[in-house]
Amino acid sequence: MQPTLSTAPDGTRFRDLNGNGVMDPYENPRLTPEQRTADLLSRLSLEEKAGLMFQTVIELGDDGALLETPGAISKSPTSTVIRDKRMNHFNVHHIPTARAGARWNNNLQRLAEQTPHGIPVTISTDPRHAFVENTGVAFSAGPFSQWPEPLGLAALDDLEAIRSFADIARQEYCAVGIRAALHPQIDLPTEPRWARQAQTFGYDADRVSQIVAAYLDGFQGSSLGPHSVACTTKHFPGAGPQRDGEDSHFPYGREQDYPGGMFDYHLAPFREAIRRGTAGMMPYYGMPVGVERNGRPLDEVGFAYNRQIVTDMLREELGYDGVVVTDWELVNDNHVGDQVLPARAWGVEHLDAPGRMRMLLDAGIDQFGGEECVDLLLDLVRSGAVREERLDSSVRRLLLVKFRLGLFDDPYVDEDLAEQIVGNAEFRAAGTRAQAESVTVLSDRDRRLPLFAETDTRIYAEGIGDTALAAYGRRVEHPEEADVAVVRIGAPFEPRDDLFLEKWFHQGSLEFPPGLAVRLGRIAEHAPLVIVVNLDRPAVLTPLLPIASALVAEYGSSDDAVLAALAGRIPPRGLLPVQIPRSMEAVRASATDVPDGTADPLFPRGFGLRSSPVASEPVGTPQ
Repeated sequence: MQPTLSTAPDGTRFRDLNGNGVMDPYENPRLTPEQRTADLLSRLSLEEKAGLMFQTVIELGDDGALLETPGAISKSPTSTVIRDKRMNHFNVHHIPTARAGARWNNNLQRLAEQTPHGIPVTISTDPRHAFVENTGVAFSAGPFSQWPEPLGLAALDDLEAIRSFADIARQEYCAVGIRAALHPQIDLPTEPRWARQAQTFGYDADRVSQIVAAYLDGFQGSSLGPHSVACTTKHFPGAGPQRDGEDSHFPYGREQDYPGGMFDYHLAPFREAIRRGTAGMMPYYGMPVGVERNGRPLDEVGFAYNRQIVTDMLREELGYDGVVVTDWELVNDNHVGDQVLPARAWGVEHLDAPGRMRMLLDAGIDQFGGEECVDLLLDLVRSGAVREERLDSSVRRLLLVKFRLGLFDDPYVDEDLAEQIVGNAEFRAAGTRAQAESVTVLSDRDRRLPLFAETDTRIYAEGIGDTALAAYGRRVEHPEEADVAVVRIGAPFEPRDDLFLEKWFHQGSLEFPPGLAVRLGRIAEHAPLVIVVNLDRPAVLTPLLPIASALVAEYGSSDDAVLAALAGRIPPRGLLPVQIPRSMEAVRASATDVPDGTADPLFPRGFGLRSSPVASEPVGTPQ
């Protein structure tokens, strides 16, 4: 879809966004983004400035229509947040088809043209190219090409493969109008129990720094432009050292500590993201407890509330002048159905909503994530509690990204082209290959790999669908009838479902229930047993090692990809991006912030058996 263009007296084609029949400087595509930003900023009302400083979830209606009622997550009708609240940054969740996503973008942009200065909408997304489905973290691929989780991309240990993924994801995002990514997540998950490891790249700070450079290059390019997706890198200054691995989405996980004194180690990938021009930065919810840096104690408040973190460190020490957006819902409690999740105002729970907003502004943030309480900010300015000039510094940064992305000149997309690009055969094949190659062979005790040399192999399988299995042999119902048994299982966790979002976070112990090893051992008595474990975080695999003929890890792989790897059709080459602990005792005794911190690991970081049709060659040595 092409925007409606006007022609200036000098022949320049432009979008007359404010409808005054004149090409104002902010509408002039020949001026620099900085010049256009300065002009538009001078024209904006207080209400427009305030609207720019909020980003929240809105949802698609049927077939890409605008949803004019509150949704499952979204709080207000679409026209309310765009026309009435003057908001124009939105986080999208479910996208059923590429055409629906593209149509929805175009409908949003048409609605945005009805605002006083026609500021286009920026659509953002959490990761949506892999397997995890968690409303608070990431979404499964749906119509997009499907890849391993970022932890699996790290297992490939291949910077060019990561750059290729990012470029493909960029093309698919742009095709449906998504121009902002709420990723990469470059936290170093040094606490093995932490629930958000699947979206990280492991905890080797040097390697993660190299990965973030490749990732940002694929999404943003050498600089932001009309074909870029603007990345918000998270979670500054590193969310991996969560006390006891509990996630700071929840009140019991609010504390983050550094008993090993490794604060600056966790900063390293963020330094690289700044060097590479990340468009945005997002602090996490956690609050530093008992932490000193440069001889000065850090205030024990959530990172986004912490002026020492956002202004003193990120802005002044590291020289970052991009957008800082908070993580979601730091000002107000979140009510969804009959569940509630308290505002993540850790360390400042005693403050009311206006007090929290003032503290966030004083810390130096530019945008309130997951909020739409525009009136609250307006009241603070009108009462004199916050100066309008404070808003101007943030609005400048937010507008500059929109201008650099070319949204003011053409925010529309082609629905037909979106269907051709998103999830096309080439992209899907690349994703499937990455899924298979990221598979990490941890043991092959009986030299069983590759499997399925015989076309009529009798296979006992659990966790694998019939269609995928049929390409390698025939399913049998009992291990006693099988030539080989293949069992897929997930890493263990402790189910919780009291607070909103909690059921989607895999937290707690890394130990399997004792009955699992007993049951799998009985299968192994009848057929060689290949165990495939999905590692969305490390697991104590010790009880499985003696009973498995082969033990394999994956980080988000389809049945087809797993079987292709086991068969050697796509040889697995994954290397562990994290350590596999030998016991929970070792985990509990380790320092939260120290990489490779568990004593006597079962498998060290970097271990893997690289498979070929003839033999398996170890990389690293199990300990």
